Formats: sequence, structure tokens, C-alpha cells
Amino acid sequence: MNGKGFWIGLAVGIIATSLFGQWVLAAAGRAAAPSTCIPAETVAGYVHSVIQADRTFYTTDIVERMQMRGIVFASENWRETARLPLPAQFLIETGRLMAAERGGLRYRLISNWPINKKNRPSTDFERAGLTEILVNSDQPYTAVTTEGGAPVFQALYADKAVSQSCVGCHNAHPDSPKKDFKPQDVMGGILLTIPLPR
Repeated sequence: MNGKGFWIGLAVGIIATSLFGQWVLAAAGRAAAPSTCIPAETVAGYVHSVIQADRTFYTTDIVERMQMRGIVFASENWRETARLPLPAQFLIETGRLMAAERGGLRYRLISNWPINKKNRPSTDFERAGLTEILVNSDQPYTAVTTEGGAPVFQALYADKAVSQSCVGCHNAHPDSPKKDFKPQDVMGGILLTIPLPR
């Protein structure tokens, strides 16, 4: 065997082994890799957990704590008075900021007894969901619906009165259609909308 043939054979062998090895590794990776797609129900649960934790912390550890110490108060007209937003307004504003992002994920408050009339249910899904979460407040009401011809996953979670300040505000507000809320009552729902691939 001459030196030239040896080097050609070695190069062909290395290339063939390298290509075959990459093919085997790629095939093994495809077979062993779990699906990277997280179900919409799971994503909704994660997002709701974050929203609920943020809102509960804001309500109990910021608004109530600051008000009890007389430092600053929450007010419905918080922008004009340099006060804190009410906990419902905090959720509405963060939902508005989220909707402004390009991802398509949205959340908002809805209720059968809204102080702000814009928070009334506007679809059959929302109306049915608000009825369902009154009966079964520990489970979200979910469905795949369409918006503008595009599929979306929607989940409606019970929005409970997490503190006495929620109850007091709603029961005392002149525009509130319901004035007998108690702590932990379902006051409405947090509606999550997640775009789905077409």
C-alpha cells in the first residue's frame, strides 16, 4: 500500500465515521427527546400562579401594611392623587402591560358584579365560566375558543376576596351591584387567553 492511498482511505474513513456518528446521535436525540411543547392548560396554571402570588403579596404586604401604618393609601383615582392603585387596579394594569407585548398572552378581571362596567362578561365562554367557578371555585373553567378566526386557549380562574380590604371596598363602593361579600367569596374571575398555533 502506498502512502497516498493510506491517507485517502484514512480521510474517507474519518469523514464516513463522523457523518455516520452525527446521524446516529441525531436519530437517538430525536427518539429520546421528550416533546418540548407544554400543554396550554399547564402554561395557564403557571401564569395564574404568578398573577395570584403577585396580587396577594401586593394586597396584604403592600396595600394593607402601608395603610395600617398610615404611610400611603390605595385609591380608585390613584393616578390623580399619587396614591397606590387598588389591588384590582394593580391586576388590571399589569394585564394591560402584558397585552401590549407581542406574545399574545392576555389576562383580565371579569365579574357578574363589576364596579367598572368594562369588566362584565362579553362572551358565552365568559358567562358560562363565571357560573361554573361559583360552583367549583377550585378548578379553572377552560376551553379552546377562537378570536378573529385564530384558536386560543382560555382559562377562567375564580377571583376570591383574599382580604378584608377587598370585601370592604366592594361592599362600600357606590357603583358595586353586590354589597354582601365576605372573605374568600368568589368576586369574579381572572380570565387568561393564550394564543395557540394554527
